[in-house]
Amino acid sequence: MFRKISRDVKISAIRLYERNLLPLHDILDCCGFSKRTWYRIMHLWNTTGDVLPPGASLRGRVRHLDHDDLGYLLALVRQNPDYFLDELLHLLETNRFISVHYVTIHRELERAGVSSKKLKKIALERNE
Repeated sequence: MFRKISRDVKISAIRLYERNLLPLHDILDCCGFSKRTWYRIMHLWNTTGDVLPPGASLRGRVRHLDHDDLGYLLALVRQNPDYFLDELLHLLETNRFISVHYVTIHRELERAGVSSKKLKKIALERNE
């Protein structure tokens, strides 16, 4: 049965083994490792210098707008909540040199928590 062994327990076991403080059999009994797990951990330690396997660096699709671009877009919307998507598209193209589809802008605004209800609220506050 699979159970997650914490990183610090693995490193502690390696240190005990490397400093000859306990024999391997006792380390495996105390930590509850199988021999296969121990040799996998040692292989990772010797090849990468860490006891955890390197994870996947990127998951999912690459975003067209980075954090700064999204901040610029949100600042535009807060400044003038009456902008249409095509106007935001034009401002991104001219000021940030980014060419994206208007659907991308809409999705990024939704992901950032901007809704038409919030835009109406901002517009009402500006008019008061």
